[in-house]
Amino acid sequence: MSDKRVADQRASAPTATRAPARSAAETATQRLGRLLDLVPWLLRHQGVSIDEAATEFGVAPAQIESDLELLFVCGTPGYTHAELIDAQWDDGHIYVSNADDIATPMRLTRDEAVTLTAGLQALGSTLVHSEVVERTLEKLRKATTAADPGGGQIALDLDDGSQHSVMTELKGALAARRRVHLTYYVATRDETTERDVDIMRIVNLDGQWYLEGWCHRANGVRFFRVDRIEAASVLDEDGTPPPEATPRDLDDELFVPSESDLTVVLEAAPQAAWIADYYPNEGVVRNADGSVRVTLKVADPALVRRLVLRLAGDVRVASPSGLASAVADEARAALAAYGETG
Repeated sequence: MSDKRVADQRASAPTATRAPARSAAETATQRLGRLLDLVPWLLRHQGVSIDEAATEFGVAPAQIESDLELLFVCGTPGYTHAELIDAQWDDGHIYVSNADDIATPMRLTRDEAVTLTAGLQALGSTLVHSEVVERTLEKLRKATTAADPGGGQIALDLDDGSQHSVMTELKGALAARRRVHLTYYVATRDETTERDVDIMRIVNLDGQWYLEGWCHRANGVRFFRVDRIEAASVLDEDGTPPPEATPRDLDDELFVPSESDLTVVLEAAPQAAWIADYYPNEGVVRNADGSVRVTLKVADPALVRRLVLRLAGDVRVASPSGLASAVADEARAALAAYGETG
């Protein structure tokens, strides 16, 4: 259809009969979803009236006309007149052509099916109620087999055995509302602890799985990294968190300092200035030579001691003085173990 014809259609369309604007603004995602459904539907209902199409999709007739005008610039790559969709509605009845490729159901390649299957299996392994995922996986496997009869169904083993039993116990405890006993490794203190937890939820943040729950050892809400849970067992006790157990707003920082946390000031050389960006902090002073002065809130001073010792002289504790002395004592003890002094 020529550009002149499109312009004439727009100019001649009677504005008095158009429906009023919709009360709620439509998002681009909503409109895209309707357009993807509209094209194959129109191909199956050639000659349908604009009013019938509007009723079918729950929009005003003017919106259907606007959608048809948008289809003029849609098509397959190349985007010449030979690839663009053609739609006509001169007499109030819609006829669509040159859209068979777009209306054809998407076919996944085997690589795409493998990728999608892997993602769904990973998701299903962490959800408490994964019935929808399992049904989707079954449909995907059947569709893959039908498209490639000689290839067989896709089945991936994503479990290396390291976390499967732990996640299974956690999911079971959450679903049954039972308390769980954890053997948990605390990296900041390099020690393993035992604690009972009432699970509130299991979430994925930045690619890492966490358990949030009421810890009876700490008597408060805590986050636990699932990969640091060495063992988990479901107890025969009610695991409903107490009323004061409030889930953390995940739009904020995951680890929020409390009033009881220790305030620590570190001075870092230019080669260790990255700590100002890596660790959540209360403030940073950047010097002209590239060094930084960072103020941190820490619940466990052991985290700072390990950090300063690991960076071997590139970072020092400016305050509190007691922590600076503790770091110095640990450094001297480490040297003494090798028969050195310093």
